[in-house]
Amino acid sequence: MARLQGKTAIITGAAGGQGAAAARRFVAEGASVLLADVADEPGKALADELGESARFEHLDVSEQDEWPVAVRAAESAFGPVDVLLNNAGVLHFAELGETALADYERVVRINQIGTFLGMRAVLSSMPAGGSIINVSSVEGLGGMPFTIAYTASKFAIRGMTKVAAMELGERGIRVNSVHPGMIDTDMVRSLGGPEMNDHVGARVALKRVGQPDEIAQLAVFLASDESSYSTGAEFVADGGATATHSLSR
Repeated sequence: MARLQGKTAIITGAAGGQGAAAARRFVAEGASVLLADVADEPGKALADELGESARFEHLDVSEQDEWPVAVRAAESAFGPVDVLLNNAGVLHFAELGETALADYERVVRINQIGTFLGMRAVLSSMPAGGSIINVSSVEGLGGMPFTIAYTASKFAIRGMTKVAAMELGERGIRVNSVHPGMIDTDMVRSLGGPEMNDHVGARVALKRVGQPDEIAQLAVFLASDESSYSTGAEFVADGGATATHSLSR
């Protein structure tokens, strides 16, 4: 039997990268998926590719009025929401002194507030046995230069996950955070292309960057009943980046 058979999921940031990989994997494992993103054309194209088990809904995760619309769309198409994958996120790369307040606020609104709004919005729909998966980062475990806003938002997601897990456990809803390292996506490539991937890959234990499907596989585990006793936990997939410290380099 497929690992997610009969489950309804909302995946944010689903039009590309990790989100698209997760959407493909979820559908392959039997889930029905609402693909949520601000990128309408690629989102609709992916929904068409995935067929009857997928629908696309425009969603700006930082806008609280759009979340109930997305939840209702998922319920109307597929039924109550069993899984929320809070994947949408942005990265701003700049020194502390060069980070404008507007840039900082934009990252926090999408990454942190979007995650908060998503968790809150699905509570009216999610039954016992539900799973909320919040995508943080290795920058939610340790800092990296030039990522003051991104790191702040990802640390916040880590903490919010633990609070939500404590509050929702009595309802049978699990909440966990995922902490990817450098993953080969358009967002990461925008920092420096293949040279950046080569540079980072050489610095981790597995000597390569990760692929979106490797994060998708972890999300499937957390969405499935296989992780039924995991909540408030941090699941790291970083090729060994956090297994060391600066003095080892």
